[in-house]
Amino acid sequence: MLIDSHCHLDLPDFDTDRAETIARAKAAGLTRAVLIGLWRAPGDFGGALALRDADPDFFAATIGVHPHESVDVPEADFQAVETLSRDPRIAGIGETGLDYHYDHSPRPVQRAAFRRQVQIAKAANKPVVIHVREAHEDCAQILIDEQAAPGGIIHCFTGTADEARVYLDLGFFISISGVVTFKTAEALREAVKIVPLDRLLVETDSPFLAPVPLRGKRNEPSFVGHVAAKVAEVKGLAVDAVHAATTANALRAFGLSAG
Repeated sequence: MLIDSHCHLDLPDFDTDRAETIARAKAAGLTRAVLIGLWRAPGDFGGALALRDADPDFFAATIGVHPHESVDVPEADFQAVETLSRDPRIAGIGETGLDYHYDHSPRPVQRAAFRRQVQIAKAANKPVVIHVREAHEDCAQILIDEQAAPGGIIHCFTGTADEARVYLDLGFFISISGVVTFKTAEALREAVKIVPLDRLLVETDSPFLAPVPLRGKRNEPSFVGHVAAKVAEVKGLAVDAVHAATTANALRAFGLSAG
């Protein structure tokens, strides 16, 4: 029993074998997967919601604007996020956040778009799914400013134990991707050790960041078991305990039924 708490199966990477990819996920024991619906172009948020509607017992979906694209998004599409946030088919807002590594959008624009989506999530009582890279201080400050209940998920967390503690103190879940299996990710593994089991999620971020021993391949939800196994090893727990806890946590974080 596992849930992939963050994947992008609507991307073109899966156009030739999407049905087979979904079948492999179910065969691997996944009970659900959370599809991240992101803005692509004016009026276009990709296909996450359509995939969710085709298989609502397996998929949940979010809607949001990634920090990379925030400078290009027209006002009408931020209003669309606000409208869709109240749709019961939408389980969360995002991924939104801050990315100071690539700076594809100016930082003030990123901050404004992030703050707005945190406000939308709060108004709709939906969790916010956060992408944060080299911007933990500003990210945390915005969450504090906005009193971001009901909280949400720090997706693909790659920070330190001290940075994890800040988000934990704010009531957020910490989602771990295949990066935890990478040889260079010792600081992340130290962070995983201090995150309580009832606040951990696992994800693939498919098609990106395939875990060891599958690095270099296109990632997919069926690989999330490798992430859970590494988390179990790092925390000195049975794999089944991590499966059960992260599944329960994902259901709670996104307000989902067991399916």
